[in-house]
Amino acid sequence: METYNKNMFSNYPDVVNVAELQEMLGIGRNKAYSLLQQGVIKSRKIGTIYKIPKINIIKFLEEV
Repeated sequence: METYNKNMFSNYPDVVNVAELQEMLGIGRNKAYSLLQQGVIKSRKIGTIYKIPKINIIKFLEEV
């Protein structure tokens, strides 16, 4: 399982934006922002831009 997680989303950078999050999870814009604003997926907001560490998306998927 550990090797699988390291290779998961290997074609994405270590820190992604909302559009990339949408692609990774196959969700719409409103759902992506909802997950971020509720803190379901941990991120940092810099100004108006969300920066989402890829590892946090993988952790979210492991918990679901």
